[in-house]
Amino acid sequence: MLKHLLVVLPWLLAAGGPVLAQTIYPLDRAEILLGSRFDFKVELPGAPAIDDVSVTINGRPAPEVLGAPLDFVRNEDGQDHSAYWVRDAALATPGRYTVEARHGNANTIVHWEVFGTPAATARNVILLIGDGMANAHRVAARMLAKGVSEGRYGGELAMDDMPHMALVSTAGTDSIITDSANSASAFTTGHKSCVNALGVYCARNKDDEAHPKVETISSLARRLSGKAIGIVTNTEVQDATPAAMVARTRRRANYDRITQMLLEVAPEVILGGGSAGFLPAPEGRRRDNANYLVKFETAGYRLAATSRDMGLIASDPATTKLLGLFHTRNMDGALDRLILKKGTTATFPDQPDLVDQLQAALSVLSRSDNGFVLMVESGMIDKYAHALDWERSVYDTIMLDNAVAAAKTWAGDRNDTLIIVVADHAHPVSIVGTYDDARPGTTLRDKLAIYQAAGFPNYPPAGETGYPASIDVSRRLAFTFSAYPDHCDAGRPFLANPNKPGDEAVCALPGAARRVGNLPLRATSGVHSGEDVILTAMGPGAELFRGRIDNTRVFRVMATALGLGKGN
Repeated sequence: MLKHLLVVLPWLLAAGGPVLAQTIYPLDRAEILLGSRFDFKVELPGAPAIDDVSVTINGRPAPEVLGAPLDFVRNEDGQDHSAYWVRDAALATPGRYTVEARHGNANTIVHWEVFGTPAATARNVILLIGDGMANAHRVAARMLAKGVSEGRYGGELAMDDMPHMALVSTAGTDSIITDSANSASAFTTGHKSCVNALGVYCARNKDDEAHPKVETISSLARRLSGKAIGIVTNTEVQDATPAAMVARTRRRANYDRITQMLLEVAPEVILGGGSAGFLPAPEGRRRDNANYLVKFETAGYRLAATSRDMGLIASDPATTKLLGLFHTRNMDGALDRLILKKGTTATFPDQPDLVDQLQAALSVLSRSDNGFVLMVESGMIDKYAHALDWERSVYDTIMLDNAVAAAKTWAGDRNDTLIIVVADHAHPVSIVGTYDDARPGTTLRDKLAIYQAAGFPNYPPAGETGYPASIDVSRRLAFTFSAYPDHCDAGRPFLANPNKPGDEAVCALPGAARRVGNLPLRATSGVHSGEDVILTAMGPGAELFRGRIDNTRVFRVMATALGLGKGN
């Protein structure tokens, strides 16, 4: 037995090597914008002393190359490693960098690419994100908004009618399956990260904000070019995707701190839900008893709580800072606001549409002398997909497309605005046919028509805004989820209110089927998938999008178009 252990033990130690090995941040193959600021960290297991450690970049001491002082910490956070820090570092020369860390017999090498940019070709960037928007969402949105017959669509979505396209891979540093935090963070920083993290590399630090930080596009565009910053969403403004524009924290759920970070960065425009995160109880849910509406107002923001107020304030030429919060939590989607009048529309009757939010943001940001960077998110696509509520998800995809059309109209022929439309990740969804009430039988499988039997859905023609007036039709899309918890599926839209997987009332509907989930038992909603997502783009710099790219390339193209890597 002892002999067996002696043989196996070295293999076990080797197999566990990556856990104990030195780790260098930024990680191997990082692409770093010339002049951008980041924290450099090496974690050295065994807590060696500084005299036993050598860290070089291209053969020179790391602090000398990075232009900032060394901070060396033994037993960081009481753990069995030493931390070699150079905070707020920057690199002044483009090219390939080899980073080497040595202590004892341990030796780790990573390589970075530091890229510069030519002079700016774009004055503005509008980044439109469909959170969780898979290709099936785009196809279903096109079917409902434009119609389809005899194999041809009745028109193109605004997001499809763009000259440049790429497939975007979304995996993070810790998993093939990303969440909205590290995927959006890749867009806004150009660095990969791990699930739940925003603007940081995920190290061994115990404090959420002590992890190695990287600079965001908001900071860079303002610091290097004086640009205004805008954030538009229909989720809470502290949610992962909007937060990625400003936040640098390991824990996306810390809404109190993210609200504070919004104030610290002070984007000129912030529009969305989430007012509860700005106020203490009983009006809100802050734990520090601070009133951030007062703090924002003191900082020069004009506040809006309704669509009407937002429009009036944005149209005032004197408005240069606008905070609009139209819901205590996430805003209602297009289907509930415009068609069904469900959700929380009775409590919040004057929520703006994403198009109205975009146009208000453009009114304010256009007053900037130096241009702007605007992020616009249709965030409820993802949340409805998690709830297995595809109709609401697709109506919000149509809403995003309307915002894309509005952005394209605003940009016109001025040729100074890069417009990008992309999803941060996908959901495992497909269109497999139609559910046809005219088919014989009573079960959901009886009603499912495939191949030639599927025909075409009979949704009524959409109006000018692309929304069919009814989704409760006799031949509906069979829009299916391939990863799901235990739930009931009626094959029909949820007309009373947004779906809640596990709602037993759905099981009572005629023909409903009880689905045994294929996810871990603790799962209560759908999950993300690892497929590539589609990016389409137009305007100066859009030609750089082609083929398959990593999500970090979105940042690189924006930075290149804005000329942010000129060695400033």
